[in-house]
Amino acid sequence: METTRQKKVSKLIQKELSIIFQKEIHQFLGNILVTVTGVRVSPDLSVAKAYLSIFPVEKPKEALNILNENKKVFRKLLGNSCRHQLRIVPELVFYLDDSAEYAEEIEKLLKK
Repeated sequence: METTRQKKVSKLIQKELSIIFQKEIHQFLGNILVTVTGVRVSPDLSVAKAYLSIFPVEKPKEALNILNENKKVFRKLLGNSCRHQLRIVPELVFYLDDSAEYAEEIEKLLKK
């Protein structure tokens, strides 16, 4: 169960990461839309797991690998934007959120 502090920090990181991705993602992936669907923070606030939805990409795993290779850049940008709210900026780990694809697949099965 998440504490109130964990929930506040995860919402802050989700908001700031989405702003960072809007401004900076074209340098890494080109014209690809990256949406931060959720963030989970560890109890000691040292690790933040960000779940991303990547669109339109034929190979989302490759795009996710590019983001994970450059996570230090994103952590620095996050630190610059959150330096007054967070004492320690958590380590970022990006995961692919395939819940939209899963819901679409269920929808197709229900229509049959």
